[in-house]
Amino acid sequence: MKKKIGIAAAVVIAALVLLCFAFPGAVYKMAIYAGHKAAGLTEKSVQVDDHRIAYLEGGRGATVLLIHGYSADRNNWLRFARYLTPKYHVVIPDLAGFGESSRLQGATYDIESQVKRLDRFAETLKLAKFHVAGNSMGGQIAGTYAAVHPEKVLSLGLFAPGGIQSPVKSELWKMLEKGTNPLLISSPDDFDRMLRMVFVKVPPMPYPVKKAAIEQAIQNRSFNEKIAGDLRNKLLALEPFLPRIKAPTLILWGDSDNLLNVSSVPILEKAIPNHQTVIMKDCGHVPMMERPRETADHYLKFLKGLPN
Repeated sequence: MKKKIGIAAAVVIAALVLLCFAFPGAVYKMAIYAGHKAAGLTEKSVQVDDHRIAYLEGGRGATVLLIHGYSADRNNWLRFARYLTPKYHVVIPDLAGFGESSRLQGATYDIESQVKRLDRFAETLKLAKFHVAGNSMGGQIAGTYAAVHPEKVLSLGLFAPGGIQSPVKSELWKMLEKGTNPLLISSPDDFDRMLRMVFVKVPPMPYPVKKAAIEQAIQNRSFNEKIAGDLRNKLLALEPFLPRIKAPTLILWGDSDNLLNVSSVPILEKAIPNHQTVIMKDCGHVPMMERPRETADHYLKFLKGLPN
């Protein structure tokens, strides 16, 4: 009898493994759903002018709005957000043109347009005042937003923000100068190269989840290329906006960031008087994914230290 049970269990396990490899998209969706539940976040969507904006929401307290970077989506913040929702009301949108939000070929997705959409999104959700943090392009959007709408921003988190001309060129910048954008994915090899650039230590990723992520990245390549063109055609640097930022600001950067060089930090520090700086050792471009708990600890300490 025990032998039969063992054989039956082995058959079930083998069938489950086969299903995982045969239907990686379903496994990916289950993994993301589990991440949402673990973080106490619920999937929602809202119409903002021409775009349907997908977002995650959960927790109670003062609102924290988290903004992802280029070629990314709201799920970049999942493992970080789980440490915030016990104390804060967390809202994480997919920016227009990314993730589950709508992609409109006739629309433009430059920084200025995204800042305006972000404000309309906040208005639609009736968010009057909030903390806002962003990574990479999302950091540039968050910083510009804080400069343009200081009355709405309680604090600002700049996690390796774009829009700064760093004294030391990053590896990404050197590649872009040669006409190569490593964030545009056409093959599994491209995806692996991108991971090695983004992280010092790549977070564990089960094969079915990775396979689905690769397929999604390849599918999104064409529209991501359009967005890259929009960003080039209507350049808007963050640097001129820095002196207008009045909110207390956390500058957080990985010292091994290959995409945006950490040498940008002194530029931010000089222009933003009310700031704190954290440089994370042996960390890459997306600290909230590479070391989510440590990054959340730095951010929560910053928020806790703000005047009431």
